[in-house]
Amino acid sequence: MAQKYPIPSPERFLALATTSVGCGPGGGTPMIARVAVVDYRGQTVFCTFVLPTTTVTDYRTTMTGIQASDLQQAFPGRAMDWNDVQQRVAQLLRDKILVGHMLWQDLSVLGIPHPAVATRDVALYQPFRNALKANQALGLQTLMWHLMRRRVQETHVCALENARAALDLYRSHSEEWEATVARGQWPSFLPPSTFSRCYL
Repeated sequence: MAQKYPIPSPERFLALATTSVGCGPGGGTPMIARVAVVDYRGQTVFCTFVLPTTTVTDYRTTMTGIQASDLQQAFPGRAMDWNDVQQRVAQLLRDKILVGHMLWQDLSVLGIPHPAVATRDVALYQPFRNALKANQALGLQTLMWHLMRRRVQETHVCALENARAALDLYRSHSEEWEATVARGQWPSFLPPSTFSRCYL
């Protein structure tokens, strides 16, 4: 089938990942605590801890490695104000194609919508799910191990590691992925409808 759209250059891509702590009763509501943005080569573009906007009730330290001291104003430059982070990330993502894993979760805690056609979510990519005979989104650990034979998140969930891992998964199939999009087809499942506000 003839190409309808040009295949984008590597400079147009950024990968995004966040790490959240818990707020509210029982710590069940996610609140962003760290964000990482990397370029197509996996080089860090932006990475910071984020100051809480409300009381943290669960730092999820065993999973995230984040402690209260990471999210305090007592250490200038270590954690940034949420509004500043949101503004900076929104600026970075403008006119970019966004790569990630379960991007709806990252966009939701950042409060930043992004054009759906400019996302490449490895959790939604149909050939990955077909290869693992899965009918739902799979964790990044599972995808990385079965598709790349690489272990991630062995000690803690790290936003920087996750952004690079999602990018590596995307790059492993980027030619097929972009060729499908260029033909005017969409090779991915839709994100959960409850997060439709995260997409333009």
